[in-house]
Amino acid sequence: MDDAAAILGRADFFMICDDEQRRMLGFASDRRHVEADEIIYKAGTVPEGAYVLIEGTLKARNEGVEAGKPYALSEPGSVVSTMALILDKPRPVTITAVTDCELLFVPRTAFLKLIRQYPDLAQKAAQRIERELTGYLGALDPLRRKMKSK
Repeated sequence: MDDAAAILGRADFFMICDDEQRRMLGFASDRRHVEADEIIYKAGTVPEGAYVLIEGTLKARNEGVEAGKPYALSEPGSVVSTMALILDKPRPVTITAVTDCELLFVPRTAFLKLIRQYPDLAQKAAQRIERELTGYLGALDPLRRKMKSK
């Protein structure tokens, strides 16, 4: 449990939680080993929570309309599918292990229970997600302007 809380403490998104909240989430979380080439989840499915990369390399590939080059995640503490902590919606990305990986799975149910208990945490999570979405949209703005000019 303390190991899981320490892992969450190194994950950027979970910096919004205090030590006690990370301990509670860590208690509800599940450490998982996945083999190289194993699919964590496929595009179009609804993940039941987020994953924190402990060790290894993952590949993320957007599918469908958003299809593009896959990108790798290899930084320990990277959080995969943060939005799955809040939204019960299909994801547009397939996540696959490139190498053997160690992951910490954080269930949506545990995160939602925690934010119901701590309204200030819910506010921090909303602000964090809003900042991330604003950053993504800002990064797309030059492409949008380029497309309009054609």
